Amino acid sequence: MLMNLLIRWFATAATLLIIAYAVPGITVTGVYISLITAVVLGLVNAILRPILVVLTLPINVLTLGLFTFVINGLMFWFVASFIDGFAVAGFWAAFVGAFLLSLSGWLVNMLIQQDKK
Repeated sequence: MLMNLLIRWFATAATLLIIAYAVPGITVTGVYISLITAVVLGLVNAILRPILVVLTLPINVLTLGLFTFVINGLMFWFVASFIDGFAVAGFWAAFVGAFLLSLSGWLVNMLIQQDKK
């Protein structure tokens, strides 16, 4: 359990560094900032995301769930607003960064699940 959590944490931090390198408009100043940002993003996803998804349920139903990507981008941008060393230039950079981070999280979860079998 603890090992899976550490794997997800380090994978998220490494992905943030890669995203900062690949996506213009996203900057991460170092590994330490990346680790802190990964923790804060995890907490925001655990606490705020469910609330926002429920509050935006009607628009989420109308868009067949695609509005969830907008929520993820806004949370990514929100976290960048109060962590020094992690900056996002605008909504589209946040949207792309959150999408890539979600893809990497999905891949890591899939690999961890295969490892359990």
